[in-house]
Amino acid sequence: MKRFELFEHGADIGVRGLGKTLSQAFENAALAMFSIEVPYIKNIVATCFWQFSCESYDQEGLLTAWLNTLISYADLYRAVFCSFDVTIEDCSLTARVGGVPLNDLQGEKGVEVKGATFTELYVGRRDGIWIAQCVVDV
Repeated sequence: MKRFELFEHGADIGVRGLGKTLSQAFENAALAMFSIEVPYIKNIVATCFWQFSCESYDQEGLLTAWLNTLISYADLYRAVFCSFDVTIEDCSLTARVGGVPLNDLQGEKGVEVKGATFTELYVGRRDGIWIAQCVVDV
């Protein structure tokens, strides 16, 4: 099973995380989002680690809160995140996130992601696979 997909949406890009569990789908949605900025994201090995948390009123809102939290902290720490260990309880999420400083990256850069939106927002199961998707503003 592939971990994520990107899909076109006008001038923006859709991210779709796939997983056997809801947590995996959220992890893979985050990986999809950072693959827009760093196309070779799957080859990066984390050298720094952080703990993040967020919450929302439902699972769809939690996905956008999660992705926007990552965007904010990536900008704050001047890092790219490449590994995610997510725990979800109800509408609260905690995660251990790994990444590397932007200065340590070598190779082609993609486009900057500015924010996760509610466009094409979906969190649920289809054919036994968890899906977490939305469109991100680039």
